[in-house]
Amino acid sequence: MNKSTLTAVCVALLLLAQGALACIYPDRVKEFPDGMTATRDQMVASKKAVQSYIADMESYLSCIEAREAESQIAMGTVDEGTKRQRSAMFDKKYNAAIEAMNLVAEEFNVQLRAYNARKK
Repeated sequence: MNKSTLTAVCVALLLLAQGALACIYPDRVKEFPDGMTATRDQMVASKKAVQSYIADMESYLSCIEAREAESQIAMGTVDEGTKRQRSAMFDKKYNAAIEAMNLVAEEFNVQLRAYNARKK
């Protein structure tokens, strides 16, 4: 890697680091009421917490997408290897956030199904 490319990558990484601080990763919903014993109010409150978490995660995803686009522009022209590496890192971060969202939604849905089954 020549000196100007290395400098461009370093500048881009600094910009990315600053931008990453602006994207706040939301706190995960940690507890769900037991669907077998929960009250309606507990289930509704849990549903609202999950919906809020998912909305916050969607905002986070939008933020990291915007920051990645900004850093791609700031980097200018770099070699294909560096582009592939950055793309792979971004994809891992993005996919991990999607997986976390899906896990929270599924954990809530398990309890919701138990709650609904109890009510029948």
